[in-house]
Amino acid sequence: MTFDAIGISGTGLTVHRKWLDALADNLANANTVTATDGAAFQQRYVTARADADGQGVYVAGAEFGDAEGRMVHEPGHPLADDAGYVRYPDIDMSAQMGQLIMAQRGYQANAAVVDRAKATYEAALQIGRS
Repeated sequence: MTFDAIGISGTGLTVHRKWLDALADNLANANTVTATDGAAFQQRYVTARADADGQGVYVAGAEFGDAEGRMVHEPGHPLADDAGYVRYPDIDMSAQMGQLIMAQRGYQANAAVVDRAKATYEAALQIGRS
């Protein structure tokens, strides 16, 4: 049972770490400019699923945001088209920060379960030594 808790929480740690990686990538590229004839940076969404045997979760894949992005008038930008427009990703920074907090707290919660399960296992070993 204790080992199940560690294993299940380990899968949660992996999913939350990958979610944090995706969010960090989205935030790092929020101001990435492309020419209007190219695709904008597409934000990444991590898709998680429960294991079929009920022993944790896994990353099922990733989904991507719109490549259309948003057009911004910046005639002085070196990538601007003839009309003075460039393409930015359509990333909502406040939504990304909210998800970042949720992913961070999920990671911390799973790490706490691993710590508590480990402490319980160590305490059980001490009982057996008496």
